[in-house]
Amino acid sequence: MKPKRPNPAGKPPSGRPEGARPPDRRRTQPPPGASAQGWLWGHHPVAAALANPARTCRRLLTTPDSAAALAAALAALPEARRPRTETVERAALDRLLPPGSVHQGVALLADPLPPVDLDRLLDALPADAPATLVLLDQVTDPHNIGAVLRSAAAFGAAAVILPDRHAPPVTGTLAKTASGAVEVVPLVRVVNLARTIAELQEAGFLCIGLAEEGETALVPGRPAERIAIALGAEGDGLRRLTRERCDRLVRLPTRAPIGSLNVSNAAAVALFALLPAA
Repeated sequence: MKPKRPNPAGKPPSGRPEGARPPDRRRTQPPPGASAQGWLWGHHPVAAALANPARTCRRLLTTPDSAAALAAALAALPEARRPRTETVERAALDRLLPPGSVHQGVALLADPLPPVDLDRLLDALPADAPATLVLLDQVTDPHNIGAVLRSAAAFGAAAVILPDRHAPPVTGTLAKTASGAVEVVPLVRVVNLARTIAELQEAGFLCIGLAEEGETALVPGRPAERIAIALGAEGDGLRRLTRERCDRLVRLPTRAPIGSLNVSNAAAVALFALLPAA
């Protein structure tokens, strides 16, 4: 039996001061998905980001059975824009990305898109052609914003505008829900939505707010004009000042017992109704 080593006064055998708690080693481990900042995932978001010249793509990870899906997108890129490409196992992506991410075996590390200036966006729109803008008031769920962007791309909206305060960043979750629309529909962040509505009205936009109490129903067959439609989050809907600044309030022609839709579904229906008449 080995003799016990001398124990200095005030110190337990571990060498820690008496009464000190042992270190919590669990806290030194990052939570799942903590390293996912800057990563996009899924075939459509990654392919769209690779094709977007405004994106700086750094690193591409693919599983062996998913590499072929992006071969054409990579081949179309100039050498200077091709990211470093690595083949990894699916488990590595599962560890890297947030839990439950449907990555389809691909992930891309990319720099954020540059911010979009509202004045420059308006200057770039043809003055003699119809245009549609979407304004989101108090919509903070990245899944909803991503779905609205996807509908905006499908129905030809020129941009989606939202207040910068409390709005989520463009994460991989938002981009995955948008299914590539993040790369083609500008997401414009503004300081004050009510002031932005006034600026759009000065630029010739008819600003309408979507609300259950709207006096008229929004039906297909819009005139060929500039229109901005504001939508609020479920529950609270449009804020009072937003309602007051809109030129008019409209509603969707829903039927009882369902009087309202999720904001992303409402946006899809409204954007379809606002397609310019052929």
